[in-house]
Amino acid sequence: MDLLHSENIACHAVATDVIDEEEADLKRLGITGLRLLLRSESFAIHRLSPDAPVNFEQLRAAAWYSVTRTDEELSIVAPQDIDLGPGECEAGWSCLRIAGKLDFALVGVIAELTRILADAGVSIFAVSTYDTDYILVKSADLDTAVRALTDGGHEVTGNA
Repeated sequence: MDLLHSENIACHAVATDVIDEEEADLKRLGITGLRLLLRSESFAIHRLSPDAPVNFEQLRAAAWYSVTRTDEELSIVAPQDIDLGPGECEAGWSCLRIAGKLDFALVGVIAELTRILADAGVSIFAVSTYDTDYILVKSADLDTAVRALTDGGHEVTGNA
């Protein structure tokens, strides 16, 4: 066994020791009663070339944005009133933030929410951070999304 795999096993062993087995089983059964906060801005999702420069001065004016670079693309989610220049752009998204800090041991948070939204015919774009997850839905589908999430046992409010 190489060093990388032995470190992963050690990390897994520590993590399972910390989490009570009963609590872990409950977390796997389903996530209900989440509070989602709706951001007031409308967002756009941009796709730029992977070597495109990022104008962070321009983005810092926003209360929330996300930048992800891969070897194939640069994706930026930002308020739609910020013009990032040439590239593909999909405007008209609303953003829901899962309130609070999510424990890394939680299993199925995004799966639960996306299952509910998929069953309601709502497409999503997900962004995760260290603390929590964000789900963007087309603004035209927002009422359907909120109704589906509420019917699914979750709370959706403003003030993100």
